Amino acid sequence: MLDKYFQLEAHGTTVKREVLAGITTFLTMAYIIFVNPSILQLAGMDFGAVFMATCLAAAFGSAFMGLYANYPIALAPGMGLNAYFTFGVVKGMGYTWEVALGAVFISGLLFLLISVVKLRELLVNAIPMSMKLGIAAGIGLFLAIIALKNAGIVADHPATLVTMGNVKSMPVLLAAVGFALIAALSARKIPGAIVISILAVTAIAVALGIADFKGIASAPPSMAPVFLKMDLKGALDVGLWTIIFVFLFVDLFDNTGTLIGVAHRGGFLDKNGKLPRIGKALIVDSTSASVGAALGTSTTTSYIESAAGVDAGGRTGLTAVVVALCFVGAVFFAPLAGTVPGFATAPALLYVACLMARSLKDLDWEDTTEFVPAIVTAITMPLTFSIAHGIGLGFICYAAIKVLAGRAKEMSIAVPIIAALFVAKLLVG
Repeated sequence: MLDKYFQLEAHGTTVKREVLAGITTFLTMAYIIFVNPSILQLAGMDFGAVFMATCLAAAFGSAFMGLYANYPIALAPGMGLNAYFTFGVVKGMGYTWEVALGAVFISGLLFLLISVVKLRELLVNAIPMSMKLGIAAGIGLFLAIIALKNAGIVADHPATLVTMGNVKSMPVLLAAVGFALIAALSARKIPGAIVISILAVTAIAVALGIADFKGIASAPPSMAPVFLKMDLKGALDVGLWTIIFVFLFVDLFDNTGTLIGVAHRGGFLDKNGKLPRIGKALIVDSTSASVGAALGTSTTTSYIESAAGVDAGGRTGLTAVVVALCFVGAVFFAPLAGTVPGFATAPALLYVACLMARSLKDLDWEDTTEFVPAIVTAITMPLTFSIAHGIGLGFICYAAIKVLAGRAKEMSIAVPIIAALFVAKLLVG
């Protein structure tokens, strides 16, 4: 039955190989069940409820991808977007987390709409590659400053804005050890490097008495505090459209890049370099974003960590279904997730930030009109503490430089329109 449904023989794989690939993918991305609740908790959301929402959103998205699109690509609440949700929308702009969930829900519906009517490809192709690279790196740097702050390595300062934290404190030292452990295990290509580091640092912290042990397993916590709590009416406020656009914009390019990257790794692209059934994959991603918001978490999207499962031999949707089952099983480990202190998850954020910053290497460093706007985008995200402001200033910079350099014809019509909308937003407030 499995062979017939997932076409295992046609893809040159077996049930055993798909199961092992699914477990491998789960181990590489399981850190999200610890990290996501800890980030959204800072927005005022209930930790246990978000833990459940994280697991179930990941289970739904991964199962949907496996059963509907038949790709070994797993989904879960996305890094970067969860930070923007908490630190950009809720803490930065003062909106409630219910309104932020509403914005995520609407962005998912818009993503679904443009996927169904096939506008996605036009939008993706209209944005310069340099800006896509700058946005990816900028989100990474945004995560980095949050990670360093959570670890206690960076602290605020009235004169210099930021300064070095108390590096002699045990939480800072443990965070540093955790980060080194992640990098070393990853270099050795050991699956689950991030999870291993989080659990190791947590165990040491509990042993030293600087973290409270809350147990390992229990009955799943209630989702009631966050389930179906999105405020759609509040999210449709005029001022929220920029936020909805950012959720949509980042998910659009993050998802597209992940799909193409994993597909290339697994040899799924056709002779023209296109991904078969990409329409189904996009419908899965956009639907999962809205379902995740309804469950009570920030944007759910495809995970690049799926490449680990592909490297382990995963070739069909059975791999993603196995990942989904693992996330369902994880709902019983809420006490363990609650035991993990912030300085244990900070190294995971910083490592993911390093991975995302790698995109800068692909910039055309010989073309000033391309690399300068990308760098402006990347730098202003962490320094303004806003992904939205970084994207806006980047597009404004890109359009202005191209026009002043006499190369306006190189831009698609979408670029100056987006730049003009951000100028209007900045002027109006």
